[in-house]
Amino acid sequence: MLNTSLNLNTSPKLSTVLKSGVSILLLASLSFSAMALPSDANQSIRLLADKATFKQSTGITRYSGNVSITQGTLKINADSLTLKLSKSRSINSATAKGRPARLEQVISKSKGKVKGQANSIEYNNLTGIITLSGNAKLSQKGASFSGNKIRYSLKAGDVEALGSSKRRVELVFPANRNSKQLSIK
Repeated sequence: MLNTSLNLNTSPKLSTVLKSGVSILLLASLSFSAMALPSDANQSIRLLADKATFKQSTGITRYSGNVSITQGTLKINADSLTLKLSKSRSINSATAKGRPARLEQVISKSKGKVKGQANSIEYNNLTGIITLSGNAKLSQKGASFSGNKIRYSLKAGDVEALGSSKRRVELVFPANRNSKQLSIK
């Protein structure tokens, strides 16, 4: 079920660790799948990067150079991806960084595609919270949230957008084309 493609030469032991790290990351961070097309969770995962390193003593795996992850309709593009593993090698957190790092996924046929971008996109596997930081933006069907930081709870579906002294939170709602404008009689 796991289909990882890495552009690097590694020892068999490191390659196994990297592949299992990618598998854990994507299975954990793709909890989006609970909110996305059911078929995405059943799709192969593909990760491409120019370089990958794993440090046994810290449990940190880093991918860099044009990082691309796909699984079904989920796509993540970043300059780098860092996984922090627990001692049991499960994912504690995953952070994608870029200028900007981008993600997109089809939520459902009726709800369409959600797109997100930020300088940093972090998924905390322990809390189930995704944090987009630095020029953060989430959009879907013409509606969007933007600000310095956006936090999203996968479990509760709650969204929190935070501004800064230089950038206020902005929400954009598409025009309601189905409304009927009536005159006062």
